[in-house]
Amino acid sequence: MTKLTGGCLCGAVRYEAEADPLFVGVCHCRNCQKASGTAFATAIGIPEAALSVTGTLKTYQDRGDSGKAMARRFCPECGSSLFDVAEAMPGAVMVLAGTLDDPSWVKPAVEIYCDSAQPWVALGGEMQRFPKMIG
Repeated sequence: MTKLTGGCLCGAVRYEAEADPLFVGVCHCRNCQKASGTAFATAIGIPEAALSVTGTLKTYQDRGDSGKAMARRFCPECGSSLFDVAEAMPGAVMVLAGTLDDPSWVKPAVEIYCDSAQPWVALGGEMQRFPKMIG
């Protein structure tokens, strides 16, 4: 079982979970680029029931290209994006890897929305790459 701990930039929101990741991946979609303020988002999917959060979160209701809801959760004080909850993945929450206290173990296995990847991004490793969403 993996122990995850982390929080936002200002420390107003903290989280922890004990759960083996369902997946670790990189998303290059334009919404993740905009939400993260960079070229892609790196997320660790875990069971939502395993996540414990202290502090107040704010939620922005987004939509995926499927039309299904995507709740983007962030700290209202510093604006750090912390979690995404996709209607398309019931029971799962995606913890954004940059918010982990120790992200050194994170090794993405998949890249999605590669059709939207910035042309200067070339991630190495043995990741599976998909032009859109898996499936």
